[in-house]
Amino acid sequence: MEQSKALNALEPFLTLTKSATAPRAAADLVARATSHPNTYVFAELLHTPQIQALSNSPEYGSYLNLLKIFSYGTYADYTSIPNLPPLSDAQGLKLRQLSLLTLAKNPHNLSYAALQKSLDLSDVRAVEDLVISATYAGLVDAQLDPRNGVVHISSVAPLRDLAPGSVPSMLNTLRTWSGRCTTTLDDLEAQIAGIKAEAARRHNEKKEWEEEQARLREAEEKNPSQNPHDFGHLQSNVLNRTLARIQGQRFGKRGSGSLDANTGDDETMDIDEVELDDGEGAGSSNSASSSNPEKKRASRRKL
Repeated sequence: MEQSKALNALEPFLTLTKSATAPRAAADLVARATSHPNTYVFAELLHTPQIQALSNSPEYGSYLNLLKIFSYGTYADYTSIPNLPPLSDAQGLKLRQLSLLTLAKNPHNLSYAALQKSLDLSDVRAVEDLVISATYAGLVDAQLDPRNGVVHISSVAPLRDLAPGSVPSMLNTLRTWSGRCTTTLDDLEAQIAGIKAEAARRHNEKKEWEEEQARLREAEEKNPSQNPHDFGHLQSNVLNRTLARIQGQRFGKRGSGSLDANTGDDETMDIDEVELDDGEGAGSSNSASSSNPEKKRASRRKL
């Protein structure tokens, strides 16, 4: 939208170039075009024959260089080239705004100190005013950070012309960006494939478990007279095999984790009571036991 508006604002000056045959008229046209509040792109005006003819004029040739700076240069370029025409207030503001668009591509250039030096501003307040004016003009989407002394720019309007010889570097930048995108997409596809494989494995395990349970229920329905203990034993074996497969290990005999217990081999112990001689009371049991140890019957243990 901003680019269309800027091109429409430049259209009257393109029409006036047809009558600007004299160098002075062409120079005046450059001054008027760069002072207009809505003109931000100048490539078409720069390449007209009448403006290019200024290169042959010793007196007004500097206006051609001035238009080049407005087209793809910065305020630092203006201050480094001698004998350029002086800027009006409107021209100075516009050139600084356009320079901000160029500086925005490198975040290191967006500190208050760097902007104040690059744009030849008097103080921090002037930096903030410039950023605010560029934001209201639709040139940038920016936020001021006075605490850290930094300007955060998230987007810029496409209102700068390409400098001669800048296309190859842009192509290299685009190729680098494309390579990073391809690498990122490959990584994402590999992660997606791994997630799908894991989901398929879990689905197969669940399906096997459900099929095994279905076979057990079917066997129980076909043989209703089957001993419930045998069915429970069979079900516990299925559970043990499933756990072994999930854990990835084979269980030993003593650590099998079986759910049914073998109760036929339990230890039993019978201990006969100690018989006392007739006539001896319970109160003298301790002395009788110690004096007549031969009267105690040995304990038996049966395994």
